Amino acid sequence: MDRRKFLGSVAAGSLASYHATLVSQHLQADDSAARCCGPTYASPAEAMKSPRETLLYLPCIYTGTNTAKPDYLATVDVDPESPAYGQVIHRAAMPGLGDELHHFGWNACSSCHADEDKMRRYLVVPGIASSNIHILDAIDPAKPRLHKVIDGDAIRRNTGLSAPHTVHCRGDGTIMISMLGDAVGNGPGGFLLFDQDFEIVGSWADSREGMNFNYDFWYQPRHNVMISSEWGAPNTVSRGFSLDDVAAGKYGRHLHFWDWEQRVITQSIDLGEEGLIPLEVRFHHNPDSTHGFVGAALSSAIWHWDKPGDQWAAEKVVQVDPVEVDGWPFAVPGLITDLVLSLDDRWLYFSNWLHGDIRQYDVSDPSHPTLTGQVWLGGVLGKARELAGETLGGGPQMLQLSLDGKRLYVTNSLYSPWDNQFYPDMAERGSWLLQLDCDTANGGLTLNEDFFVDFGKEPDGPARAHEMRFPGGDSTSDIWI
Repeated sequence: MDRRKFLGSVAAGSLASYHATLVSQHLQADDSAARCCGPTYASPAEAMKSPRETLLYLPCIYTGTNTAKPDYLATVDVDPESPAYGQVIHRAAMPGLGDELHHFGWNACSSCHADEDKMRRYLVVPGIASSNIHILDAIDPAKPRLHKVIDGDAIRRNTGLSAPHTVHCRGDGTIMISMLGDAVGNGPGGFLLFDQDFEIVGSWADSREGMNFNYDFWYQPRHNVMISSEWGAPNTVSRGFSLDDVAAGKYGRHLHFWDWEQRVITQSIDLGEEGLIPLEVRFHHNPDSTHGFVGAALSSAIWHWDKPGDQWAAEKVVQVDPVEVDGWPFAVPGLITDLVLSLDDRWLYFSNWLHGDIRQYDVSDPSHPTLTGQVWLGGVLGKARELAGETLGGGPQMLQLSLDGKRLYVTNSLYSPWDNQFYPDMAERGSWLLQLDCDTANGGLTLNEDFFVDFGKEPDGPARAHEMRFPGGDSTSDIWI
């Protein structure tokens, strides 16, 4: 049914009926997919043709605030034709306190497309502080419900790992999670494997020789490679940021290239002082490509990698210069904390959490990005804009791009100890969720002033919002093999 006609047939109070229709459509789509193939899309090009997203999931965090409530996963209506557009329509609370929900992912994605027995149904939602891993059933896409909890203490006992971060599904149905620390919160961490029933398999790699720290990862079997990056040990990052820790070598500066089959590091690249704290890694979505990007947070630089011969190589391709700010003991870095790459591998977006801007680059030539769009939202440079009658607090942090590449969603919470240090009023004001329109023909970014989700007005008090996912997949979780 055409949505405009459908909405014309319901009254303002018929939101339940509207979401019931979404559930029906979701189940029908899954049934159709199951008859022909596995979950989601055969290629990035096919993913870009998918219907517009209507729902968005993101964790809302009370850990690190004065509110003694469990963190929860919020469902936000992002369908402009819905009566609840721009509203939180469901909250799935975790069973305990102090999880610090952070990054999360799916049990199955486009890497499982060839397997008709797989279904993108379960959200894997770790707590970076507790190491608990929550499995939520999203068969009703508007109302995910708790299915299972894997106890963090059990993970520590069985694997010697803690502090789960990035979640990726694998083509064989297993789930892999990067772990930032060992059982007591020291580095280098490692990688945790779960089977499709969410039972602990163990550590993915027996040897972590060459690793100093751990953070994000991306794999590509066509090149027999996995790439991982480095933040710092949980015991370091959880007490807030310190330049003394940087000077003491307690933060990362390496990219690691793993043999995907043998599960060992075959090459590490030291990015040096211009590559301090490399965080999010984004491989090209085209599985034949060897190109990718990583953002070095503290150095505020974008690095490009490739494999021109037998060895991998990395080069700095974007530099955000620090800015002198009154009251700061050092020039303020941009602090690149997140980046996303469009599914056609043409557009790169990243956030400067401290400066307060989001940038769009044309990376058709990966070695020579061209700045094509920039929007100022918050930050410490005095350039924060007003929206909905108030000045935006914090700075743009997590990003998620629609499958067609035309809408960029952004939140402003990084990690509660760092939020409290750099943006202390966020604990009282809460977070926000914004949406930017992306010109994918000529380049350009524009803030959608009709979309503003204020998590400072949540029923149990102000909450922080972090990473985002769509029911139909996205550009940071789906991998094609």
